[in-house]
Amino acid sequence: MVTANREMAVYCFDTLVAHYNSEQVPSPVFEEGHHPLFVTWKKAVNGAEPHLRGCIGTLEAHCIVDGFRDYALTSALRDHRFPPIQPKELPYLECTVSILTNYESAFHYLDWEIGKHGLIIEFVDPDCNMECSATYLPEVPAQEGWTKTETIDSLMRKAGYDGAINESLRMRLHVTRYQSTLYTMHYRDYATYVEMTRGTSLSINGAKP
Repeated sequence: MVTANREMAVYCFDTLVAHYNSEQVPSPVFEEGHHPLFVTWKKAVNGAEPHLRGCIGTLEAHCIVDGFRDYALTSALRDHRFPPIQPKELPYLECTVSILTNYESAFHYLDWEIGKHGLIIEFVDPDCNMECSATYLPEVPAQEGWTKTETIDSLMRKAGYDGAINESLRMRLHVTRYQSTLYTMHYRDYATYVEMTRGTSLSINGAKP
């Protein structure tokens, strides 16, 4: 089974740097595979807790080389919740790559474990009869300090539902749980990796040296 690793995070940083420099992306040094995946960018300044700057991926199996290249840029530049990441922000970024595995249908909305399972919820909005869905990666509920019910309610809001939430509606949710492997790399570790393995120092258009 393919697991998230350092080289995948390096490839995401490589992709973003190549975009800013209008260069070709260096070839990846990890094996190809077909898995659902996500790329998450966070920013930390002056030792503060990292805050989200972009997170986008796919819940369907995807060629991971193309997937990490595409979603590294999409999550950094086209997550509608945030302004595009600027070159000057790179030294403050960390990148987390996630490979999703072990999809299972839950028996009910509480049939999962915080810190172990990611969730996909699907339901029909009772007010407008529209299909809604949303997902959280496994690490999100624990990071936010949510209970299971708070996680589910937040997912329903994320899916676009703004009506009343009650136990009857929660019980009608279709919940899919999944697991993931992940790897997080800070920009400074990426810069050290490039210097040690390629013998060059990073130079980024629009960023201070």
